[in-house]
Amino acid sequence: MDKAHSTATVATASGSRYLQQLCQHWSHRFPVEFDAERGTVQMAAARVVMTASPAELRVDMEVDTPDDLPRMQKVVSEHLDRFAFREAPLPFVWS
Repeated sequence: MDKAHSTATVATASGSRYLQQLCQHWSHRFPVEFDAERGTVQMAAARVVMTASPAELRVDMEVDTPDDLPRMQKVVSEHLDRFAFREAPLPFVWS
């Protein structure tokens, strides 16, 4: 089956903090690489790349099967909302 891709750009001044928190959180379960501007998480069902700028957090996702896309979008957005509880829910619009 073909892989599926999805991207969301979320307006937030705290994108760097959120991506670092999420990468640290998931590093106990998945292979993770990150710094202040970019984080990559390799999950069983998805590869997630987050890129932070001063005004936004971009989330790029690739899943092995299109059927996994909605579930993985929800997993990522819900986890980020937990770390962004002061701003939650973050305005995720996946495309």
